[in-house]
Amino acid sequence: MKIIVPMAGRGSRLRPHTLTTPKPLLPIAGKPIVQRLVEDLAASCTQAIDEVAFIIGDFGTQVEKDLHNIAASIGAKASIYHQLEPLGTGHAILQAAPSLTGHCIIAFADTLFKATFSFDPEADSLIWVQQVADPSAFGVVKLDKEGYITDFVEKPREFVSDLAIVGIYYFKDGDALRTELESIIELDIRDKGEFQLTTALEHLKKKGTRFKPQTIEEWLDCGNKNAVLHTNKRILTIYQDSLQPGSMLQNDNSLIIPPCFIGNNVVLRNAVVGPYVSIGDNTIIEKAVISNTIIQSDAQICSAIMENAMVGNQSSFAGSISEVSIGDYCEIKEGSKN
Repeated sequence: MKIIVPMAGRGSRLRPHTLTTPKPLLPIAGKPIVQRLVEDLAASCTQAIDEVAFIIGDFGTQVEKDLHNIAASIGAKASIYHQLEPLGTGHAILQAAPSLTGHCIIAFADTLFKATFSFDPEADSLIWVQQVADPSAFGVVKLDKEGYITDFVEKPREFVSDLAIVGIYYFKDGDALRTELESIIELDIRDKGEFQLTTALEHLKKKGTRFKPQTIEEWLDCGNKNAVLHTNKRILTIYQDSLQPGSMLQNDNSLIIPPCFIGNNVVLRNAVVGPYVSIGDNTIIEKAVISNTIIQSDAQICSAIMENAMVGNQSSFAGSISEVSIGDYCEIKEGSKN
């Protein structure tokens, strides 16, 4: 079994955090989004995962090393492919053409899930969906009376269905999918200006492939700051009994209110941290009260009351009440109200 992970987008709605770090590598409860996704899928699959193919942009060599380590953590090899132009989901997946063979899981690294995934290796294809209030922003599916998918519609302008495709697919025959993707690009078949995966799915359906929907319990978005903080809160809550925090360097006169994730070599002095806080390695927090916040590695927070905030790597903040969103390598100082 292979896992194909398209993740070439930079995540413009999450700037400034994605200016230096691709969105799928941002940490949620101590782990990058893409690592949580890959590990959850591997744990749910009865077949061994022998390869994880990542489709990325021009993210640099360190990102590629990190992705190799993520694949190795589940006992698989990593393959790295590049999509340098935003030409749609179908185009992105086809960049991994050499890996589109046999049994494949395709999982977009935009979101996380609360779900018990179950893969029937004999099914033609499984597509995970969830009912949504506004389907116009998603690809959606229509079902027949037997519960099989009859239509795929990309971002419908008029209502056709409220079952949104969440971005996880299983294909028994990856080769057939590859052939259809090659065909729509060769024939320049576009939907809303791009080469869409849903177009290839329609072609496969007309040739006899039967698509069966599967549901998830909870769909956790990572599209903007507030969504990421909500997802961090939910992941901390769901996995609080199995989180593996690091070894704190110092904890003086401080209180940690669970659920929280605390990384390695973190220093707390006269601080109240939590609930729903994730702190990266080597971060120093003193004279602060922090809740519902993600602070990445090597950061410094002083004299702050911080809630609903995100702070990037190697950044510092000294201030008062704040819901800041600070990217990497920033320094902000405000006058304290106390």
